[in-house]
Amino acid sequence: MTINNRDSGGVVLNLIQMIHENAAYLSEIDGKIGDGDHGINMNKGFTMCGQRLEGQQYSLSDGLAILSRTLMEDIGGSMGPLYGVFFDEMSIASVDLQEIGARDFETMLKNALSGIQEIGSAKRGDKTLLDTLIPGVEAYSAALNAGKNFKEALAAMQDAAKAGWQSTEDMVAKIGRASRLGERSRGVLDAGATSCWLILNSMANSILAML
Repeated sequence: MTINNRDSGGVVLNLIQMIHENAAYLSEIDGKIGDGDHGINMNKGFTMCGQRLEGQQYSLSDGLAILSRTLMEDIGGSMGPLYGVFFDEMSIASVDLQEIGARDFETMLKNALSGIQEIGSAKRGDKTLLDTLIPGVEAYSAALNAGKNFKEALAAMQDAAKAGWQSTEDMVAKIGRASRLGERSRGVLDAGATSCWLILNSMANSILAML
């Protein structure tokens, strides 16, 4: 059960469309305890990537690399570098693969998580995207280790990532601008955790449709 790397560039196009559709929602969430520009910045970067991909033939790895470069070079805030590293690590882990299977995707996820952890100081429980990403990656690996197949592992990732995202509503922010609010940051979902959930969910759905 695999997807063909060369033929899977649509995963990236679906990500671009998903961010565009949720830009206002992401900025609305961010506006409650942050700058209110998360959706604007994300949509700017993803849209620019879409323009660069237009008319091109590209694999999943190629699309992820172009998305990474666009986010790192062309969008502001803290999320550009974080998601830039996220997609870059996924691209590097898959660039030499013709077929991407369940364990290959696990490596892509784990490398993406490690890359984000290396450039930031956030931990699980700090009300950041890691509260979505860590449980999602852990659940994916646990499903594979329990003998589940690619589809079942992706579904487990979706469930755990969603629960992790939703858990940020009751957390106090420890990192970034929202951390200045202390207890007042409780009761609001984290914008980064929200975009991370949307990204993982979109990627999983795109892959599931090809399996």
